[in-house]
Amino acid sequence: MQKQKILIAAIAVFAALLVWLAFFWQPGATQKQQPGVAGLAQAPKGGDFTLRSSQGPLSLHDLRGKVVLLYFGYTMCPDICPTSLAFTAQGLAQLNAQELEKVQMLFVTVDPERDTLERLKDYTNFFHPSIVGLTGTPEEIAQVTKLYGAVYAKQQVESAAGYVVDHSADTYLLAPDGSLFAALPHATPPGKVAEKIRAALQLH
Repeated sequence: MQKQKILIAAIAVFAALLVWLAFFWQPGATQKQQPGVAGLAQAPKGGDFTLRSSQGPLSLHDLRGKVVLLYFGYTMCPDICPTSLAFTAQGLAQLNAQELEKVQMLFVTVDPERDTLERLKDYTNFFHPSIVGLTGTPEEIAQVTKLYGAVYAKQQVESAAGYVVDHSADTYLLAPDGSLFAALPHATPPGKVAEKIRAALQLH
């Protein structure tokens, strides 16, 4: 009987340990991970940058006075990017003409190897004519994602595409002065997108 009690107690302790390991133990959680790889990034601070669009070089400071929506993705993304862009485009459609003139969305590719300027233009125009696609060298893309705390990582797959790119899915909302105003989570409802944009416009 005593051995049975000890066994039951040991099982209870072991079960409690498993629960603690599952929910609270995070090995390496204090280690800082760098943008450009899968995992958590540092808190975003934002900042100016210059990349290339189909109309030529575009710098963030050229858009001062406008609310900017900044999204990192790629044109061959199977589901995350189309969903985010569709919801955001619906949010833009809720703005009136005067509001829309003061808003600019930027789509920065994290797959510069395959996303040409022409491909980016066709892709972004499909969702909304005011979305501008941007690209640069892999080093330039890495620098911009680091500014905003975005992360991405190439993953090989057995398909004709050869690889996919895992990436952050937030849409970064920048105030008219270029500062980071908010980060909208993936699939934020269109009404909430429009609401956040209008709140940022009030800061002008």
